[in-house]
Amino acid sequence: MTEFNDTERESKVKQELVKQQLDRLEADVAQLKVKTQQEFYDELRNGVIEEVAHMIENMHAFGKDTTHSFALYIRGMKK
Repeated sequence: MTEFNDTERESKVKQELVKQQLDRLEADVAQLKVKTQQEFYDELRNGVIEEVAHMIENMHAFGKDTTHSFALYIRGMKK
């Protein structure tokens, strides 16, 4: 009879752990925000603009003031 009680206790503990994990996952999913097509596009566009600005800052063809000015201008194109 004690083996049955031990098995039942272990089963209840495992069920509780699974329930806690499921609750955490549900909370995480509830925090996710679905992006609109425009938000997705703007985020992607801003990432590309930032990458271009970063690459211009690393150019050595012009002086630092010029490259920083170009990079600021480009970053100003973000939405």
